[in-house]
Amino acid sequence: MKQILSILILVALALPLPAQQLYVGANWHPHDLTSDEISRDIRLMQEAGFNVVRLGHLAWDSYEPREGEYSFAWFDPVLDQCEAAGIKVILDIPVRPAPMWLHKKYPGVNIVDGRGGITYPNHRYMQDVGDPDYQRCALALTEAMTARYGSHPAVIGFGLDNEAASGATSYSEYVRKRFVSWLERKYGTTDALNTAWAGQRWSRRLSDFDEVVLPNGNGQPEKRLDFQRFISDEVNGFYIKMLDIIERNAPGAQTYSNCWYYADGKPYDYAPFVYTGRMTRGGAGIYPGSLLSSDVHSTLFGIARIQYESPTPFWCCEFQTRNSTPGAVRRFAYQTLMYGSEMVCGWTWQTMHGGEEQFYTGMMDWDGTPNEKYDEYRQIASEFKKIQAWFPYKLKAEAAIALSFDSRIHPGFLGSRHERSIQEAFNLFYDRNLDVRVVDLARSSLDYKLLIIPDVSVIDKASAENIRRFVERGGTVLMTGDSGQLDATGQVFRTTLPGRLADVFGIRVGKFMDTASVKELAGLSANDRNMTVNYKGSPIHVQAAYFDIIEPRGATVTGTLSGIDSERPIITENRYGLGRAIFVGLAETPAYLSVLLDEMIGQLGIRRAPEVPTGVQVRRIDEQHFLYFNSTPNPQTILVGRPSRSLLHDVRLDASFTLSPYEPEFIEIR
Repeated sequence: MKQILSILILVALALPLPAQQLYVGANWHPHDLTSDEISRDIRLMQEAGFNVVRLGHLAWDSYEPREGEYSFAWFDPVLDQCEAAGIKVILDIPVRPAPMWLHKKYPGVNIVDGRGGITYPNHRYMQDVGDPDYQRCALALTEAMTARYGSHPAVIGFGLDNEAASGATSYSEYVRKRFVSWLERKYGTTDALNTAWAGQRWSRRLSDFDEVVLPNGNGQPEKRLDFQRFISDEVNGFYIKMLDIIERNAPGAQTYSNCWYYADGKPYDYAPFVYTGRMTRGGAGIYPGSLLSSDVHSTLFGIARIQYESPTPFWCCEFQTRNSTPGAVRRFAYQTLMYGSEMVCGWTWQTMHGGEEQFYTGMMDWDGTPNEKYDEYRQIASEFKKIQAWFPYKLKAEAAIALSFDSRIHPGFLGSRHERSIQEAFNLFYDRNLDVRVVDLARSSLDYKLLIIPDVSVIDKASAENIRRFVERGGTVLMTGDSGQLDATGQVFRTTLPGRLADVFGIRVGKFMDTASVKELAGLSANDRNMTVNYKGSPIHVQAAYFDIIEPRGATVTGTLSGIDSERPIITENRYGLGRAIFVGLAETPAYLSVLLDEMIGQLGIRRAPEVPTGVQVRRIDEQHFLYFNSTPNPQTILVGRPSRSLLHDVRLDASFTLSPYEPEFIEIR
């Protein structure tokens, strides 16, 4: 897996973008405008200091009103005017939503619900991406647009899609037949398929692949897991085909996607695609909320989970405007810089005059008058220009958090807590101003000091072997409750839990225990989920619905659980190879993880962030340059220890300075 990361780095180094440039701009929809309005908008963007604009998305039929009939004459002068104004273009290839003519001509593209009814395309993203006719038409559009604009001097990048995998899953007969073919390739025989799906349970054995029906409802979790993998494979295969065309017609252009692969409607495993290293920019819409006090944890985690381990910068190809509190957009923009962002592209330039988003206010009011959002983005553009020589920031993570697609979607009895648990783990690093990477266990080289595996219920062979090698060579792994329960089929391991890793952790995990049951057994309230973790002599108060029954088999018990029927082992540590494996039989309890993380930061020599007051974010860009942001409503005193200079405001600073509420500062130590 080290070879994959090396390829990623080589690709990043070889790409010809202007050195150390930050981009500020807007999402713009010139297909809604007259030529005079287009000229006006470009002039206003230029006056605001914008240097990028995102075009093309959501507008397939503006470029291809009928199959094979392309309409580019209206768009050519738009790109030419952008180039003349010094505004670069990231051009989305608008393969979703599909135009109405495609739905009418090729009914296989339509979404069919679980009851067999056709769901008409009254909303966005109502198409079956795996449908061959859809893919043929979408790839033809990709060919036409990249052939025409691949060498245009204004275009620096192409977008593959908008909000990948959002939308509904289709349950059509077309999908079923493709799923059957996928299963035949994967399993070869119905005997192998019956074993993988536990076909002996409830008389569900198959004698022929064509007996497979699509999963509908909550039954047969093994089938549902494979079905989501199949859908993901189709999406990833389609993106690879798009990349092949873009790379051929526009060599050297950046590629990205406004990715939202963790949308609720259609789960999608983005890891196989991003780990190819072929998409040169991660990208996403950034919408933390309209308030200055908005919690940005989930938004910044969204960046981390889309980036995985890519060393290239991140593009915030949509960025909040809407009815944000004055200053909120600027706050969020600076915080994304701390996670490797290179671009802030506001959604949207013009407040829409029609459609579902006509009240999502942009930088221009309905009558074309610039508003305070325009002024705020102008300020961001001006400030970013002052500091861009030191950005984009390159993360220096010494710790990683495992993200598991299979664990996220597996419909287990307890329900997947993985999504919430990885967010909680990320929050702890955010609060400590520490870089952290999100990794795929089977694909990462795991070149870190610390690996956290939060509620990863499904552990396949490749992931287990990678974890084992990580610990053997000296890494520290911390795995939490519910982990290592299921094999790659989604069935509970027949071997000692945690599956494939019991010897690494030196334990045997038996059943899980319902907290309410043991509370009642002890004569306590069954509604009380409060317990105490006694860790190395210190109490940690936690709440949990369940906990694992742990039997040490070589591991040392370092923490016990009390406040229940009896004191039970709950935290263990085992030496394995040159490293150590820590297991905690609890989930959804960041209190204990916070204590353990602080301890491991010291033990492992993980580089700490500069000391700052609580609520202040900071990144050490290099040994002389530091970026700060005060996310609190109160002034904060920052101790630097040496005289410095504000590169944002061009003033000298003493060994300490005051950071105003919701304000950034970028300093150079003298």
